[in-house]
Amino acid sequence: MTYAAKSASYREMEIMSASPARLVVMLFDQLVIRLTRARIAMESGDVTLRTESILRSRAIVSELLSSLDFEKGAGIAVDLSGIYKVMLGELVDVGTRKDIKTMNKLIGIASQLRDGFAGAAEQLNVKRSA
Repeated sequence: MTYAAKSASYREMEIMSASPARLVVMLFDQLVIRLTRARIAMESGDVTLRTESILRSRAIVSELLSSLDFEKGAGIAVDLSGIYKVMLGELVDVGTRKDIKTMNKLIGIASQLRDGFAGAAEQLNVKRSA
């Protein structure tokens, strides 16, 4: 088995065994990576990487938006929905404008959300083990 195949197999096992909270953190990890790649592609003029990274970022944000539970999440879900919709709108525009400043803002937002969800997931784990 090649390294790539082993890595893919390990990643699949990690995803299959992850809690819902951990899956959200993993999505945000990927979002930050994709947004950072898009920024690097903008800086270097790599149109293909920029386009692919922005499309994947939009797919991740769309997945996060579609996974919101407005009944259980109430106000938080509404707030997150608004943030995700703004991010989606910016991702449509930022690629065509090659706006590195806005891309940096999106990376910052995604990083802050990732850290918040990681903290919440950690608190859930502590409560479950107590």
